[in-house]
Amino acid sequence: MTKKNVEVLVCTKCRRGLPVEEGETRPGQQLFDNLTAQGLPDGVTLKSVECLSNCSQGCSMVLRGNGKWTYVYGNLHETSHLDAIAVGVERYAQSEDGIVPWRERPEHFRKNCIARIPPLKD
Repeated sequence: MTKKNVEVLVCTKCRRGLPVEEGETRPGQQLFDNLTAQGLPDGVTLKSVECLSNCSQGCSMVLRGNGKWTYVYGNLHETSHLDAIAVGVERYAQSEDGIVPWRERPEHFRKNCIARIPPLKD
């Protein structure tokens, strides 16, 4: 199966409900930085965004791709969910339509899906 221009968007402004002092790196930025360092599968682009308006749900990210369903995930931790994100992104990228069977999704993805948005129809 092909990976159709998949993007991972990470909210870098997220504080994950924690106070952040001036000059400290926010948890959302840490998540983005850690994913950058870890790397994602070929054909997947990682992008930072300033706000996903999901502030009360921890760090947030979006999975989207051409012709695929889009998913918004929340309650992500900047260090402890990196492996789950890598697995979830890989399975999403390998899917034809973005729908990964529920049992094949990482547990965190099963329990922390904020929204699922259908693909645009031409």
